[in-house]
Amino acid sequence: MALPSVAPQEVERPEVEDVPKSDRPWVTIVWNDPVNLMSYVTYVFQKLFGYPRDKAHRLMLQVHHEGRAVVSSGSREQMEHDVARLHAHGLWATMQQD
Repeated sequence: MALPSVAPQEVERPEVEDVPKSDRPWVTIVWNDPVNLMSYVTYVFQKLFGYPRDKAHRLMLQVHHEGRAVVSSGSREQMEHDVARLHAHGLWATMQQD
């Protein structure tokens, strides 16, 4: 018994982002505030993230001059933890998906 032949049909493909939303990393952002000393912010970056003094200082200056700096990236759970630790040290931090 012969199978009936089927003509090929065009199929519309939905447009898809290059990177699935769930695969995009999350980032922790520290915002400038009028309360904390610059030396303290540098210290917190070193203590919490293990950054060398030069990198911590650069990030602190970015916060001071530009109003914000991304200080860490990773999974949502990791960034929630980083934001909580920064809040515990008196810094204003938020997270967002990059």
